[in-house]
Amino acid sequence: MPIRLDAIDWRILKELQANGRISNVELAEKVGLSPPPCLRRVRALEQSGHIAGYFAALDEKQMGYEVIGFAMVGLHSQAESDLRAFENRLLGWAIVRESYMLSGEADYILKCVSPDLQAFQDFILKQLTAAPNVAHVKTTVSIRRAKFEPGVPIDLSPRKN
Repeated sequence: MPIRLDAIDWRILKELQANGRISNVELAEKVGLSPPPCLRRVRALEQSGHIAGYFAALDEKQMGYEVIGFAMVGLHSQAESDLRAFENRLLGWAIVRESYMLSGEADYILKCVSPDLQAFQDFILKQLTAAPNVAHVKTTVSIRRAKFEPGVPIDLSPRKN
């Protein structure tokens, strides 16, 4: 059953999104609760699916991945079974870090992270364009990141009903 979020839940989510490693004691202090009810709320937010997980955001360049590229993929067929087959295939491509099905000119956009341009090109030519049902691929390479703010925008101003 979905839970209805109150102002404290929203503050908890905002704090955890900014720092997933914050201790429960620190979090409780920031949101104005004592630690036990804060922890209960966090657990409820996890169980309800509002908090999908925790992870460390790694710096691609520090990890030896110099190229962030995007591939716009068009498929020959958009039948549900063909879409699922493509999605299952891309789950096995480690270079693909995110993928979204789109409406419009392309069927999917893939965010790829690779150690260099040659590795990105090899993936595009040898795996992606060779995959069943792929009709066309347009690629673009990132020059620099202008903004990185994962998660969702959380506005803590009073909500109007």
